[in-house]
Amino acid sequence: MANAARVFDDSPAVRGPTPLLFGLAGPSGSGKTYSALRLATGMQRVIGGDVFFIDTESNRALHYAENFKFRHVPFAAPFSPDDYLLAIEQQVKKGARIIVVDSFSHEHDGPGGVLEWHSAEVERLMNAWSCREDKANIPAWGKPKSARRKLLTAITQMQCNFVLCFRARDKIKIATGKGKTEVVQLGFMPIAGEEFVYELTAKSLLLPGAGGVPTLESEEVGERLMIKLPEQFRGMFTGAKGKPIDEDLGEQLARWAAGTAAGNQQADIVENLRAAYDTCVDQETFATLEAKRLDAWKKIPTADKPIVKAASDVARARVVAAEGDGPSTVGLYR
Repeated sequence: MANAARVFDDSPAVRGPTPLLFGLAGPSGSGKTYSALRLATGMQRVIGGDVFFIDTESNRALHYAENFKFRHVPFAAPFSPDDYLLAIEQQVKKGARIIVVDSFSHEHDGPGGVLEWHSAEVERLMNAWSCREDKANIPAWGKPKSARRKLLTAITQMQCNFVLCFRARDKIKIATGKGKTEVVQLGFMPIAGEEFVYELTAKSLLLPGAGGVPTLESEEVGERLMIKLPEQFRGMFTGAKGKPIDEDLGEQLARWAAGTAAGNQQADIVENLRAAYDTCVDQETFATLEAKRLDAWKKIPTADKPIVKAASDVARARVVAAEGDGPSTVGLYR
């Protein structure tokens, strides 16, 4: 019975910081690992800190150690939900705010994963209850599914951003009806518990040989279920249709996740710098502005950097014309 004394307050809706749970699903060779690192590196431009990479794929992430900077966390079997949670919690305690997990599919069908755990539970209950397999099958899901729910709940409540990679395989479904059997093509679907797939903030599908280019639409019913691009993200993807997932996309996602206040703060930085450059007429002021620009460069959205650079170039030319000599501080755009 509800407590009549409870009070439910209201307040104006303001979008605050929202940790990202981004999923990448694809078969071997589709570009999952490389794309995940590109996304995380772009997110790092906004969020800062280190990228932590939990690697269940026999150190495959180290193939890209010369291309990206990240903290490598080897993760070998067993792959139970409890083990995944332990690995993630340890990195969060170290201060991780961006975690890549490649692959989360082992939690489902790897050694010690949910499917193997379920099989062991079936055997245990058959022996304990002296019953047939069909009677033990459904109750045997209790412990592994409970552990998965605990893992999922913990991840969604952490103040941490995740890029979760899933292996995918081409699946079919056997449909029967009206006296005939039909094979229905589902397309490429992630090897994972559906609970994880549905809880993700957004998810992209990489088809065989995609080279990191996400599939935004599909004719296959299963693939359509695995593509999740809410309205707030759709423009980020459709505007770069045909392009591989890259750092700029990761930056855009992270800026959205930072919330309205953070976005307004970044816009203020750009506008204040641009306005200050517009009124700059002497070398000393220009040098001060260049120092401020370099200090704020990582906070400036990539799309706005050309605006600030152009304002700096115009101010520099103005100072050269006014003083007859170039300013001592030369822009170092990075």
